[in-house]
Amino acid sequence: MAKRGRKTRGKAGYMISAVAEMYNLHPQTLRLYEREGLLTPSRSEGNTRLYTEDDLERLEIILKLTRDLGVNLAGVEIILNMRARMAEMEREMKAFMEYVHREFMNSSPESEARIQNALVRVGPPTLIPVNRRSPHVS
Repeated sequence: MAKRGRKTRGKAGYMISAVAEMYNLHPQTLRLYEREGLLTPSRSEGNTRLYTEDDLERLEIILKLTRDLGVNLAGVEIILNMRARMAEMEREMKAFMEYVHREFMNSSPESEARIQNALVRVGPPTLIPVNRRSPHVS
């Protein structure tokens, strides 16, 4: 759902008429995208919509989906939500990998001894090449 009442914090913004002209849209289309929660432009002190560079990038994605790929607004919402979730998962995975790397690099001599004396030896990690061909292809 759209966040309401967001104010600009020192970011330059484009007014709705300028954005509509830049992207060959009717201003009502931009208002519709806002009502549907697809765009959330900032507001000036006078409550004027101001579109930031981030808003314009999001608008370009919306227009690519609707104009070029024929996706309806419900589909656009699902795709945008999935993109946001994927970006969050990427951030979480990156943080996890950094944590594992730090732990691996900072291992103490005691932990090294435990690894060496373990019931199952743990060797250094190795990468196994993946055969990209399907086993069923002749």
